[in-house]
Amino acid sequence: MNIRRSIILRVRIAFLIICLVAVSVVVRMVHLQYVEGDKWNAKADNIGLKYKKVKATRGNIYSDNGSLLATSLPLYRVAFDPTVSDETIFNTKLDSLSHLLSTFFRDRSATYYKRRIKDARSANKQYIILNRKLIDYQEKKQMAKWPIFREGRNKGGAIFEKLDRRIRPFSYLGYRTIGYVNANEDGAGLEYSFNDYLSGQDGKALYRKIAGGRWRPVYDGTEIKSVKGYDIETTINVNLQDVTESALLKALEDHDAEYGCAVVMEVKTGEIKAISNLTRNENGSDYREIYNYAVQGLHDPGSTIKLASIIALLEDTNLKLSDSLDTGDGQYKFYNKTMRDHKPGGFGWLTVQESFELSSNIAISRMVDNAFGDNPQRFIDYLNTMGLTQPLGFQMVGEGVPRIKSPDNTSWSGITLPWMSIGYELELTPLQILALYNAVANDGTMIRPVIVKHVKQADKTIKTFETEVIRKKICDKETLSKVRKLLEGVVENGTAMNIRDSYYKIAGKTGTAQNIKNGRYTKNYYTSFAGYFPAENPKYSCIVVIDEPKGFRQYGSNVAAPVFKEIADKIYAQDIEIHTPMPEVAYAHQGIFPVIQAGHRDDLLLISDVLGINHLAKTNEDWVRAQRKDNAVLWTTNEIAPEVVPDVEGMTLRDAIYLLENQGLRVFYDGKGRVIEQSQQPGLKALKGSNIYLKLG
Repeated sequence: MNIRRSIILRVRIAFLIICLVAVSVVVRMVHLQYVEGDKWNAKADNIGLKYKKVKATRGNIYSDNGSLLATSLPLYRVAFDPTVSDETIFNTKLDSLSHLLSTFFRDRSATYYKRRIKDARSANKQYIILNRKLIDYQEKKQMAKWPIFREGRNKGGAIFEKLDRRIRPFSYLGYRTIGYVNANEDGAGLEYSFNDYLSGQDGKALYRKIAGGRWRPVYDGTEIKSVKGYDIETTINVNLQDVTESALLKALEDHDAEYGCAVVMEVKTGEIKAISNLTRNENGSDYREIYNYAVQGLHDPGSTIKLASIIALLEDTNLKLSDSLDTGDGQYKFYNKTMRDHKPGGFGWLTVQESFELSSNIAISRMVDNAFGDNPQRFIDYLNTMGLTQPLGFQMVGEGVPRIKSPDNTSWSGITLPWMSIGYELELTPLQILALYNAVANDGTMIRPVIVKHVKQADKTIKTFETEVIRKKICDKETLSKVRKLLEGVVENGTAMNIRDSYYKIAGKTGTAQNIKNGRYTKNYYTSFAGYFPAENPKYSCIVVIDEPKGFRQYGSNVAAPVFKEIADKIYAQDIEIHTPMPEVAYAHQGIFPVIQAGHRDDLLLISDVLGINHLAKTNEDWVRAQRKDNAVLWTTNEIAPEVVPDVEGMTLRDAIYLLENQGLRVFYDGKGRVIEQSQQPGLKALKGSNIYLKLG
């Protein structure tokens, strides 16, 4: 009986212990799962196997002619699994592999690589990075043929880990416009604005964590391949971008300015052909593309807004360009604030046309105040009709939203309308101002600027961005004719006479606005020039802005306008389509006539003698041109003047290049034979560094 009780007691004790252990296990499980769950889940993530994202290759960004502006170049990191190779192959080929690694990377001896690989094999390490230097695809192909590596990944152990690097073939050209996207998916420019197209579709692959906290890919066949992003084709012209950026940078350095921007747009299509934004570095040493002032930079526009003011006046009143008013001694008081003209002593009596051409603040403000003072909302309505009160809906993220007061705004006062009419108390971006000037050039139709034309996958077009009309007409035909005359007059007779050109006409308007600092206007200026060319048949519109120029030249007429002129000159020189046709040179084509019609005198005389061609030399100059005289060739002077574009038509390419490059021109040609056409007209001033295109035939 005692034995029975003893057994029962022992069983009960054992059962109790088991129950206590079970309860403690359950309690511990609950604690681990719910109290310490996050901690252990995090640890689990840091060990063992894990599926990780494989970034897709980004699409390319192209210029308007197919030049690469940005592309992803595949690079590779060279790693190695020394444990998979056959013993015999490993021992017999390791010396050769080590020697090749040392020769290729040029950083360590062959002995170093041999010892490192052998030690890793002895320690059963399945992954080592042989060198941190990345290699390109051709180098990868070369390495794949090396001893041991040539056995393949599973038998040789070579691991080439692909890493994409974003490359810009034109370096800093259009840097901010092209933009970037960082690891957090933040960014700027086209890269960020079109990231949904460019980024592609990421893949997945299994990775194993190894010593040192690194992850090694496990090629187990479960990988999900990434899909390359789409390409985008922009409207940017590399040559015009280079011209624009160079002219802007030179002016910023000459005037020691804070920042500047310039935009060139095609009138009929709204295509942005060049856009440059340059800002002084923090150390003040040079300029870089840091912020997109053209698209995002809201600022008081200054006198360039007078175009909108004069359109509103001509639309709403019976004002004639010949009407006149007295601007007095250059000072006029609106309520409690005095407005001044830039000319000391004032302009006195001015016609409406002279008021605009000479940019009289007093004249424009008084006319606007007289016409709209009792109903300022009507003036705002005209600004709305001209498309100035809303963003353009530009394709790039971050476009500035116009800040234009309404009469019911609490900050509206008696001086708001007069000051608004000359470019203060409202803020617009340079691109929004340019859209207005482009509309005047485009027969009154305002179109939305466009910088990306196509989204593509290889040769297949996925999406096309068509030119869109924002305002079909910003004003009536008669008003348009008058304002075009005024804009041409600014350059011919007004504040921008310094950029008048004898070969083609420019139309535009200067602008100078005082900057505000700590709520007060300062003597630091925001200068600009907006316009289009050739004025008779506009093809391009352009705006140039330069902020805070130093020195005695601080106005739009002598800071921004010359940059516009330099850009326009170089574009005019490159684009033969906008040239005014010249009378055809009366070369004789009847009968037998030399194929080479111009060149170096001694060469042509020698050729004529050898071929038995009758010829007469009317000149002893080095460069001659052929004329027909009866049955002979008459060699006459082909005048070559310093700093003037020579006439090279009819010459061999060798002679043409010699003459043109001596004038500082960059020569490009197409075809074979003699020169039959040149893009820059003979007799023009030779702009050093500008491009000239020759057609051979």
